[in-house]
This record gives sequence, structure tokens and C-alpha cells, in this order.
Amino acid sequence: MEHDLRKPPALLSREQCLLVIIDMQQKLVPIMADKERLIANVSRLARFARIVNMPVVVSEQKNLGPTIEEIASVLPHSTQPVEKINFDCFGCGPFQEKLWEHQKPVLIFAGIESHICVAQTALSALVGHEVHVIADAVASRYEPNRAVALRRLEQAGAVISSTEMFMYELLGEAGTEEFRAVLPLVKEQP
Repeated sequence: MEHDLRKPPALLSREQCLLVIIDMQQKLVPIMADKERLIANVSRLARFARIVNMPVVVSEQKNLGPTIEEIASVLPHSTQPVEKINFDCFGCGPFQEKLWEHQKPVLIFAGIESHICVAQTALSALVGHEVHVIADAVASRYEPNRAVALRRLEQAGAVISSTEMFMYELLGEAGTEEFRAVLPLVKEQP
């Protein structure tokens, strides 16, 4: 098997990736630990997705209100949230249909709660997808639950990353128009 010397195999490419934002809703976000960091980083990821033309799938748990305005207002224009009742988004047919529409092998996870909906969905996604969980863009009501979720996900085979690490990895180089468009997002430190 030949190896493409232009791109190391462990690095992501934007053509592979789909961003999954889970349950960033009005009734949930206010009770999260470190919610300001959470909102800032999920917002940065959504704006980054628009700049690099990366598809985004958003879930909303039934009866917990719409996605918060700070996130909804910066999503790519074609993004329509998928309502669910399952904690694991893969238990929701419309969620799976959205994934099939895009056919991306790598799912990038952000949202809440780390130890419930994010963890269950990411664990299910490991069957058939490479999974990256953005550690500074997920949260739980209690920080220890977030820490346990990240450990379990990593042990199961998910890659744990950060917002800035992910953005730079997909950009790949400085000095481009795209890099200049993303630079303000990088400079925003939550």
C-alpha cells in the first residue's frame, strides 16, 4: 500500500469531517459547568464549519427548547436541528439520515451532556466512524462526569482533541485567505 507523503495519515482533512453538535438547548446550557467556555467553543466550531464548508448536524432533545441563539445564529445556513427522544442520537432515524446524506468517515463531537448524549452517541459512532471529541466544547452539569466521559471515550477509541487543535489541523497552513478568516476565532480565548 502506497502512502501519500503529502499528508500524514493521523491528521484529519476537512473532506473527511462532519461536526455533530448535541443538545445545546435553552433548558440545558444554563445548568452546565463552565457554560461560558462551552458556548464560546461550540460557537467557534460552528463558525469555523461555515468558513471551511464543513457539514454540521445538530440534535435537540425533545422538550428542552431550541438550540441557544449563540449557536443557532452562527450555524451553516442549511443546518436544521434533528429532534430526538433517545440519548444516543443513533436511535433517531432522521439523525442517521443526515449522516448518510454527507457520507463522512470522521465525526467531530461537541455539546452536552458529555456523559450522557455525547458519550452514548460517540460510542455508537465508533462502529463505522473515526470519532473525535472536542474536550473544551463538551460539558456536563458536574465536571467529574465530563472527566469520566472523556476517559471512557478515549479508552473506547475516540480521539480527544481541543477546539484550537482541531481548527489548525484542518487548516493545515498559515497565510491563506481561509487562515485569515479563521484567525479571529483562534484569538477568541474563552
